[in-house]
Amino acid sequence: MNVAITGGHVVPVDGAPIDGGTVLIAGGRIVAVGSAAGIPVPAETPVLDARGQWVLPGFVEAHAHMGIGEEGEGDLGEDLNEKGERDGARLRALDGVNPADLGFIDALSGGVTTAVILPGSANPIGGQAVAVKTWGRTADEMVLRDPVGVKSALGENPKRSYEGSTRMGTAAAIRDAFLRAREYRGRRDPFDSGLEVLIRVLDRELPWLQHVHRADDIATAVRLADEFGYRLVVNHGTEAHLLADLLAERDIPVVSGPLIGTRSKVELRHRTLRNPGVLAAAGERVAITTDHSVVPIHFLVHQATFRLPSRRGSSRRNPRSSGRFVMARK
Repeated sequence: MNVAITGGHVVPVDGAPIDGGTVLIAGGRIVAVGSAAGIPVPAETPVLDARGQWVLPGFVEAHAHMGIGEEGEGDLGEDLNEKGERDGARLRALDGVNPADLGFIDALSGGVTTAVILPGSANPIGGQAVAVKTWGRTADEMVLRDPVGVKSALGENPKRSYEGSTRMGTAAAIRDAFLRAREYRGRRDPFDSGLEVLIRVLDRELPWLQHVHRADDIATAVRLADEFGYRLVVNHGTEAHLLADLLAERDIPVVSGPLIGTRSKVELRHRTLRNPGVLAAAGERVAITTDHSVVPIHFLVHQATFRLPSRRGSSRRNPRSSGRFVMARK
């Protein structure tokens, strides 16, 4: 596909916005971005007039479940969690992705062109995540990178998935899996596909994508990462603003969200829309997620633009949900 988008307010990935800019696409790829004077449009190239409009790069959804947790399909379209599989490192989200899921259409309608698809959070180790483009006939032709990380869960979700389970037991299941991987690395016999994946995590080749909400569980995630030396990425991090300085010092990224919604479970009691702002102010690397289908993926942009009014003068201030709590500590 060849096309030139001209006349719009162009916002590049890097650099300042360009009023009346041009984006030149050749062979389905962006080959040039700049001012109209600086980018000549080849003859016979179709031109799309974008005057009065914004031209943005495609959005990236860092944590979603399209295709693996299908909408409107009930149990038959639910492939998020392999029940009873406490250590699911060998599982691949790619094998459960259905490109016909309506969530992919919604993604494109909201400008989301790339998404990381993760297994669910019922198990301490859920499986391998895959990064995909949000269009294609087969999951294989959509893949950008597989795997892009390994999903793990702490806190409420794995607790309620296993009768009598505790936070101690969830952490122990993760710790035991990595201890087995350490021991296996020295012999590699007999072959174990799950332990092979965990070795890639130990070698820092694959990041550990940690589903976690409460501050105490975030601290457990950091403790385990310190113990085994893997690259930790906090996913959700509902109370991450309470540990913003700690996470920033250790350069642990946070995928924050979903931000729009109710406090539907105990772990979300102190949810605040200020969370990503507090983290960014502390020097953290932050992405924003819809956790589709918790929030429809085409609302990703609205989560990024949402702004709360100031709470100055309020006499009912909860320090766990206020950005001032962490910022006052610095």
